Amino acid sequence: MKVSLIIFTLNEIDGMRVIMPQIKKEWFDELIIVDGGSHDGTIEYAKENGYFIFIQQDKGAGAAFHEAMAKTTGDIIVMFSPDGNSIPDKIPELVAKIKEGNDIVIASRYCGNAKSDDDDIVTAFGNKVFTSLVNFLFGSLLSDVLVMFRAYRKEAIDKLNIDTKTVAWGTEILIEAVRNNLKIAEISADEPVRIGGVRKMKPLKNGAYEFLMIMKKFFKPRILI
Repeated sequence: MKVSLIIFTLNEIDGMRVIMPQIKKEWFDELIIVDGGSHDGTIEYAKENGYFIFIQQDKGAGAAFHEAMAKTTGDIIVMFSPDGNSIPDKIPELVAKIKEGNDIVIASRYCGNAKSDDDDIVTAFGNKVFTSLVNFLFGSLLSDVLVMFRAYRKEAIDKLNIDTKTVAWGTEILIEAVRNNLKIAEISADEPVRIGGVRKMKPLKNGAYEFLMIMKKFFKPRILI
């Protein structure tokens, strides 16, 4: 199965310099960087090192997801951020779990002995609340709904008709996956502190998008694929 590694960037030059050399070529068949309009040297760094990079046309993390998915040719998609929050060595483990027959594999910060060194009181509370809400409303047993670091079987995700362009795209995927009885697995994956740059997540704004997505899906008629 062909593995595509999709990397989201927006002014992450410090993390790129540290993290990208840790990603081994044998872990993937295709690497695509989708950039939100960096001006700190991220784009230049990617081009200098031979990475395929393009600038997303529409705003929003969901837009980046859709535009990257349109360009990828892989059977297995791994979503990754080079800001230091995701551990590159977990990429092969995610891929292996997909090959075992899962449709989605989450690199969970709260599964087993995993921990987040990047959480503060607000983000830890928000992650727990939204994960619990999704589990309660949709009958899932997930430990980390908001983490972006995941692997997907592309064929399965393409059938879910994900349409949001907001930061809640990952939550929409999981809710629709649960509704359609896709096989979801988790692995334990620590979340180190970010390397340089500025955290893009805004607790109140992001939280509002996540809550609205959950409510929208809860009150929306269930349509199975």
